[in-house]
Amino acid sequence: MDSLKSTFLSSTIHLYPSSTLSKPPSTNRKLRIQCSVRPDPFSLSDGNPAKPRPKSKNPKNPLSDDNARRIIKKKAQYLSALRRNQGPRATTPKWIKRTPEQMVKYLEDERNGELYGKHVVAAIKAVRAMGQRKEGEVDVRSVMGSFVGKLNFREMCVVLKEQKNWRQVRDFFVWMKLQLCYRPSVIVYTIVLRAYGQVGKIELTEQTFLEMLEVGCEPDEVACGTMLCTYARWGRHKAMQSFYSAVEERGITLSTAVYNFMLSSLQKKSLHEKVIDLWRQMVDKGVAPNRFTYTVVISSLVKGGLCEEAFKAFDEMKKLDFVPEEVTYSLLISSHTKDGNWQGALRLFEDMRSRGIIPSNYTCASLLTLYYKKEDYSQALSLFTEMERNKIALDEVIYGLLIRIYGKLGLYEDAQKTFEEIDRLGQLSDEKTYLAMAQVHLNSRNAKKALDIIQMMKSRDVWFSRFAYIVSLQCYVMSENLDSAEVTFQALAKTGLPDSGSCNDMLRLYIKLNLTERAKKFIVQIKKDQVAFDEELYRTVVRIYCKEGMREEIERLTKEMATNDSYKDNKFIQTFFQAICGNQKVKSNVASNKFDSTALGYLLRLYLECKDLNNLEKVLKLLLETADSMYVLTQLLGNFLKEGDISKVKALNDQIVRLGCSVDDATVASIIGLYRRNQKLEQAQDVFAAVAGSPTSGKLTYNSMIDACVKCGKPEVAYSLYKEAFKKGHDLGAIAISKVVNSLTNSGKHQEAEEMIHFCFQENLDLDTVAYNTFIKAMLEAGKLHFATNIYEHMLSKGVAPSIQTYNTLISVYGRGHKLDKAVEMFNLACSLGMTLDEKAYMNLICFYGKAGNVLFL
Repeated sequence: MDSLKSTFLSSTIHLYPSSTLSKPPSTNRKLRIQCSVRPDPFSLSDGNPAKPRPKSKNPKNPLSDDNARRIIKKKAQYLSALRRNQGPRATTPKWIKRTPEQMVKYLEDERNGELYGKHVVAAIKAVRAMGQRKEGEVDVRSVMGSFVGKLNFREMCVVLKEQKNWRQVRDFFVWMKLQLCYRPSVIVYTIVLRAYGQVGKIELTEQTFLEMLEVGCEPDEVACGTMLCTYARWGRHKAMQSFYSAVEERGITLSTAVYNFMLSSLQKKSLHEKVIDLWRQMVDKGVAPNRFTYTVVISSLVKGGLCEEAFKAFDEMKKLDFVPEEVTYSLLISSHTKDGNWQGALRLFEDMRSRGIIPSNYTCASLLTLYYKKEDYSQALSLFTEMERNKIALDEVIYGLLIRIYGKLGLYEDAQKTFEEIDRLGQLSDEKTYLAMAQVHLNSRNAKKALDIIQMMKSRDVWFSRFAYIVSLQCYVMSENLDSAEVTFQALAKTGLPDSGSCNDMLRLYIKLNLTERAKKFIVQIKKDQVAFDEELYRTVVRIYCKEGMREEIERLTKEMATNDSYKDNKFIQTFFQAICGNQKVKSNVASNKFDSTALGYLLRLYLECKDLNNLEKVLKLLLETADSMYVLTQLLGNFLKEGDISKVKALNDQIVRLGCSVDDATVASIIGLYRRNQKLEQAQDVFAAVAGSPTSGKLTYNSMIDACVKCGKPEVAYSLYKEAFKKGHDLGAIAISKVVNSLTNSGKHQEAEEMIHFCFQENLDLDTVAYNTFIKAMLEAGKLHFATNIYEHMLSKGVAPSIQTYNTLISVYGRGHKLDKAVEMFNLACSLGMTLDEKAYMNLICFYGKAGNVLFL
């Protein structure tokens, strides 16, 4: 019965009658009464010890001990049903072995098969029958008139306890108080409190409790526990706390079950602080917790952020030989994973497996997250295998982690297949899974596929969270779709203050599209909205400010960042602060001799924009003390070169040279190339002269300078530079040689060109087809036809394959030398090689043979 479920009414067991009561008045007409209160099944045969009824009509093997085994079996069935009704944590009463004499006494006490007396059963039935009538249609006095004087106090308590409807409890309790044998007792009031509390009649419960106090009944731990459980059951936590305080003042010690009820109720409402306070009070009072107590408390400690205390409680639980539940292990493993204590999480997992506890999906997801962060993908694969062995179903969360793992490993196709499999199984519903796939595509630099995932979410009406807008913004930024990026950012701003990462993405897009003015307006807006800056956003903003020479804005922003304690160890921010606001006292953990080289590079740009040469020199000196100073200077000069800003290149390079330093060979070559494009040979020569004696001056610098001299019409200077480079051991290559010879030839310096060719042959330099063609053409122009023929023969001896240009030039050479047979030989050779000579070669042949009068050939 439901009325037997309470743990607080065990004290009413002594109310059961133990002596024989007088039978109710009999009537001539015998009525067979059937009710839900049935006779005790633990009796011998029909209740007559003298004639025990056997199990069957003609038993082959009569049972010994007066059918005791049948009684034991029935008792076991009864206890099994009792456990089912009381729930999974019911305490199973143990069967007490009795002697035959004790069994006879037991049967006598049980009224020959009746659990209570027949008149008690009749009273229970009569009161319950009142529930079939509407309220007010029946009077309890008239119903119970025949039972006046026939029920003693204990029997009335039994009738009261067996009622299932609170109205019958109320009415019968009113009638009960009118009987002569009634005496106020905490037991009867506890029965009424429990009946009201089960159906949520809080006001009636409180009135009954006050009545109990008024009649002089001192509440015991069962009555107080019943009240507290009532408040806890219906979520009246304020009233529960107040009543608990009153119970403490009376010095009443509650049972573990009552504490468990209150703890569980508070936890269901996520009142974890109150759970922890109640737990501490329970420990202080010396109430012994059980397994359920530890399970609830550890959960609240973890969710309340008191992880250390949670692990202490967990250790105590194991010392008391309580086996933790899977949910407890899961919470603690998740806590370790979030805190980065991977070893602790793995130890808990091993402990759980050693106890034979199969992990849940949530636990497996926590462990997969751990392996994902550790990049221990072999262990992740092992866990997947174990999940399959234990037949743990993969849910969408685990599939999402699998997609991320594939993305980290670069297995983008496997990630896509997994995503498609989730969709096919009908498990694709969470936006996190969509976004995980989109991020995998972003990592593979495939913005189009990432946007396809975002469009799929929109078409399926998947709810967009703040994180979804952030990922969408990243997709549009990568694809350089400015309009969609701005619309997405506005939608993100409607969900709350934009995060620094999204603001940084928008600024990077503006910089990439060279929209500096829009970037500056955007910075003003996010500062107005009081967006919290992080280091990355600060870097991007000061980069724009430095490029635009906005010194005052940098100073204000840097002061705000540097005064934040979280950035006192940040080298980049503290470098800016000490350089710009060095006269102000702010606590910093960055030594002045350990500046950030990137920040110093930004400052160089700022002072170049502001034309502040004094600070420019100071910052440059600081930069040159860092390890990667040349790299920063090269990057900065490279940016100026891309922008074509000659003035800043000159100003910075002059400062570098003044300090006795120089940038790398490639940067110097780029600077010279910039001057060459602007036909400023003198400035290029100044740059070259500044680095000519330095070890950084190499092949690239000489090539760039030779190219500048050639383009500016100074072939002699180019020739001398080549000879100088050769003396220093620089092999400038065939292209540089071709440029010098061609330049000398075009300017009429045939002797110098011939010297250059002889020099190359003497030094046995590696030449290509273009260089030989240039040589042959140069000698053709100089009228050195014999030497041109020798160049061709030298070319063949070196195994360099002639080109069409070679044959075209040789036809001209032989034609001018009146060696028509050689010219025809070159013509035939070119044709045999499948080469198509140009129109000029044909015209030369026609001209030559025309002069020779060979009309047939023409």
